[in-house]
Amino acid sequence: MIVLFWIFLFIIFYTFFGYGIFLFAIVKLKKAFKKPFKFSTDVDLPTVSLLIAAFNEEDIIEEKIKNCLNLAYPKEKLQIIFITDGSSDNTPNLVARYSEVTLLHENIREGKMAAIKRALPLIKNDITVFTDANTFLNTVAIKELVKHYQNPKVGAVAGEKRIMVAQSADASAAGEGFYWKYESTLKKWDYELYSNVGAAGELFSIRTALYPPVESDTIVDDHMIAMRIAEKGYIIAYEPNAYALETASANTKEELKRKIRIAAGGIQSIFRLRKSANPFHNPILTFQYISHRVLRWTITPWLMIFVLLLNVAICISYPALVLYQIILALQFLFYLSAIIGAVLESRSIKIKVLFIPFYFCMMNYATIAGTIRYFKGTQSAAWEKSKRASPQPSPKERERLT
Repeated sequence: MIVLFWIFLFIIFYTFFGYGIFLFAIVKLKKAFKKPFKFSTDVDLPTVSLLIAAFNEEDIIEEKIKNCLNLAYPKEKLQIIFITDGSSDNTPNLVARYSEVTLLHENIREGKMAAIKRALPLIKNDITVFTDANTFLNTVAIKELVKHYQNPKVGAVAGEKRIMVAQSADASAAGEGFYWKYESTLKKWDYELYSNVGAAGELFSIRTALYPPVESDTIVDDHMIAMRIAEKGYIIAYEPNAYALETASANTKEELKRKIRIAAGGIQSIFRLRKSANPFHNPILTFQYISHRVLRWTITPWLMIFVLLLNVAICISYPALVLYQIILALQFLFYLSAIIGAVLESRSIKIKVLFIPFYFCMMNYATIAGTIRYFKGTQSAAWEKSKRASPQPSPKERERLT
């Protein structure tokens, strides 16, 4: 019982902290012996297709179009495509007003991956960039992404997701902002070690010729597309100077809905990315993939429950072992903080010190709920639009932030 307790506790620590500590140390060591790839400024820019799947985004779609048109990239080398399949509001009509962009629309809703697959045969440009309809790119985003393709080993490039968190933010918003800052740091170190292990749909790009077959019922399309390219032996680069800005989820309920969907998609992807999990195919990629993704999406949330139960059992069976009583007290304190954070959140009382334990527990609960939903077969591949925090940043504020 005690041995299992320490094994499980180590896995939990490694999943959320230990892997980051290892990356930090090994990357420092690597930099001492190997210089990073040097980019040239005297090269022809590749042709780019910017692909945006938009479902019922009439409130924000024109601002997104203007954001795309203002990107600092040669107009003759940039194709902008909006796919509005299944939209039942005015989104397709608003996009149609802009002759500078291409509109693809059908009155069917089969999911984001199906829409992307319909658009890709029309793309003839060197690089395809994917971004969401409710995010805003900094003006040099595409230039920063495409410079990585000077390295022939790079097959995809992930941009950075940034969450705009107001001072009055609730726990889900503050927690989401903190989570993505930490996640961005891990992605940076992942790339410095070898490769990223996925990409966020808010902003990522691929060599168009490398686009892999991806099933139409895929839930987390961005992750699957990038990882299938990595399975071919290419690197997924990371570029923090190319970023997508968005507001946080409107509330805890919306953030939980989003996290559950991602967790269900994570389990689906694990069953499909067999090469990524095969250490004989690419041992470094497998190590990164299991450490950064698989543990979070599979056993670690369940182990948190087992560690608590084992800790209680040990304290009952061996009351003289004071160390386990201290650990149990710390566990109770942590979960009590999360519960208090949830109660205060429901009453709109803001105590930021409780945001992180509440968000952390909510995130792991979402993983368990998403796993159950996946195995029950109740998770649709159709994108579930989450309400974002209100008010949205003004166009002037967006320009300042990007």
